[in-house]
Order: sequence, then structure tokens, then C-alpha cells
Amino acid sequence: MTLSCPPDCPVQKTARIIDGKWTILILRDLLNEKMRFSELQRSLVGVSPKVLSARLKFLESEGILTRTLYPCVPPRTEYELTPLGEKLKHVISAMARFGDGI
Repeated sequence: MTLSCPPDCPVQKTARIIDGKWTILILRDLLNEKMRFSELQRSLVGVSPKVLSARLKFLESEGILTRTLYPCVPPRTEYELTPLGEKLKHVISAMARFGDGI
């Protein structure tokens, strides 16, 4: 099966969003629940705070997740998937099934 891909190729658009080692793992973790920055950092062993922050900002700018800042001391920030981000569940599930078979 050959897929021709026009300039606005949906596969290419999806790949641009989920590109990178940490992005797909961030999405995996947020599929089940909203999480704080520190919880994500503990879950993603080896990710630097700078990289995690950059990926979260990118996903927020793409409408994949939302960030809620609670005005308390110390400030608390939670991240959760938007309805658009929830649609990636099928992609991540397919990746998990594929990984199980390797």
C-alpha cells in the first residue's frame, strides 16, 4: 500500500506534534489523569526540566493540552489533555500494541 502525501499530509501533521522521545511519553502519562509538573518529571526518568517545560509549552500551543495554574503558595500547575489531545489515545494505543509484539 502506497500513500501519497500532499503538502498538508495528515500523517506529517501528526508526526510533527508527537515527534521526539519525550512528547509521546508525556502524552501517555496524561491519557489517564491530569498531572503536575513534578509528577511528570518523576514519571519521565531522565528528562531535564528544561526539555519537559519546552515540550509542555509546545503541546499547549498546539492545543493538545491545557495548563492550569493555581494561585497558592507554592504555585501549583496541572496539565491535562484537551479533547484534541484525547484523540491521540488511539495512536498511543496502537503504539503500545505494536510494542507488545516486538
